[in-house]
Amino acid sequence: MNSSLATAVPTVWSFSLHWLQAGMWLGGLALVLWAGLRMRWRRLVALLVFLTMDLIMFGAFVRLSDAGLGCPDWPGCYAHFTPAQATTQISHAVLEQGGTQGNVSPFKAWVEMIHRYVATIIGTLIVAMTVRTLWARFRGRAVEVGLPLLLVGWIVVQGMFGAWTVTLLLKPLIVTGHLMGGIILLALAAWFRMRHRDDLSRIHVAPLVRTLAWVALLAVLVQSFLGGWVSTNYAALACEGFPTCNGSFHPHAAWAQGYTFWRDLGLNPDGSALTLQALVAIQWGHRLFAMVTLTLVLAACVALARHAPLRRLASGIAALTIAQVLLGAGVVVFAHPLFLAVAHNGLAALLTLLLTTAVYRVSARGAQRSAFHSPSLAP
Repeated sequence: MNSSLATAVPTVWSFSLHWLQAGMWLGGLALVLWAGLRMRWRRLVALLVFLTMDLIMFGAFVRLSDAGLGCPDWPGCYAHFTPAQATTQISHAVLEQGGTQGNVSPFKAWVEMIHRYVATIIGTLIVAMTVRTLWARFRGRAVEVGLPLLLVGWIVVQGMFGAWTVTLLLKPLIVTGHLMGGIILLALAAWFRMRHRDDLSRIHVAPLVRTLAWVALLAVLVQSFLGGWVSTNYAALACEGFPTCNGSFHPHAAWAQGYTFWRDLGLNPDGSALTLQALVAIQWGHRLFAMVTLTLVLAACVALARHAPLRRLASGIAALTIAQVLLGAGVVVFAHPLFLAVAHNGLAALLTLLLTTAVYRVSARGAQRSAFHSPSLAP
């Protein structure tokens, strides 16, 4: 762990921007809000899903490139709107930590801030979408407002986790929770989009098929959490070799240490250093549950494929699941290259998206025509 991180003091709340800098940020978001209010409805919701998917992958890049503290305050960068305005502070931090290999560098500062910019744009688009939904309801349209309001609440919580990621110094549970919040946000946004598509009708299936689809989705979410736990604890290389871990199918692992969730990065709750055996437990647990997830997802695919309208979707989910297992193996075999690790995170999000689609098709009500086709619904 970097020395500057070890000597930093965590804090629950920090707001570093001067009022003028904050005004610049809010001014930019006001333009995004205006664009979201005027945009065609389907384009707005599709853009929201697309940007959320991109943000999950970019968030993985932030985490895996050690850029999470590239700007160690929040929401600005050394109290500035952009890293370009903080070159003096960044240069001083780089000198203090002994080079750009630490938590801070100009590149890492930009990576971290771009992640924040995109996150706030997504939040603003959700606000625009919710305003339009409420406006349509006020105009007497038969639209549901529960899910848009849930998305607003979710993005607020997600923003809090993003701030805590920085102010609590990359506490693993907070960073993992931030990842999972993004994946669930993607699923909620996709569900909302599907509810306003005319081409997604309900498929009547047996209760077992519906249950298998839900179980597969939940298994992928649990596996994503375990993968995030590996990443946020830097345990990806704790096991050498594949499919064995350090030459054994029964590696020596400290399970209690590895899965004690509320602690600081690299430390046990008592302040002692996390052992290699704890990291082995984290990595090996992710691998073991991958086999459980693979079995459950493939079982769901077999059940879904018995229905002709779902056959193509089931084939895509099965292919993506197998590719994800192979990609995870490649991350280990090739010693954790950044590209493969980011792609592994991206495939997990895409798999969640496809399984959410499958669950919607077998459990949602019949698709209703959107109440938002008319541009006049923009306030």
